[in-house]
Amino acid sequence: MPKVLKNYLGVDWGEKRIGLALAENETKLATPFKVVKNMKEIQAEIKKEKITEIIIGHPIRLSNQKTTQKFQLFLDDFKKNVSLPIILIDERWSTKAIASLPGTIRSKASRDSVSAMIILQTYLDSKLVD
Repeated sequence: MPKVLKNYLGVDWGEKRIGLALAENETKLATPFKVVKNMKEIQAEIKKEKITEIIIGHPIRLSNQKTTQKFQLFLDDFKKNVSLPIILIDERWSTKAIASLPGTIRSKASRDSVSAMIILQTYLDSKLVD
């Protein structure tokens, strides 16, 4: 039976900007994609890139304090507007991980899309993706 191609979208939510990253299950390698400002732009990219699964960075504070109200509103809006599987990934260490990347990666892509890449790669590395 042929392997089913899955296209993943990594999302790093921010109040002003939303970073996006892409990956597919063949290579299991996330790459920074772009920065958008709203749900309408995300929906357009989901359609254009034929996304099958979405991985969203869950902003949990180091003290384990749960999600902020603004993030929860974003997540609720996302779930209303997108009918694909959504997986939340703890993003507490994504900012520190960005600082450890080589300079060329950080300088060629926005901080937000690199953070989305780290969120997505964390997911891909944490499980056997088919």
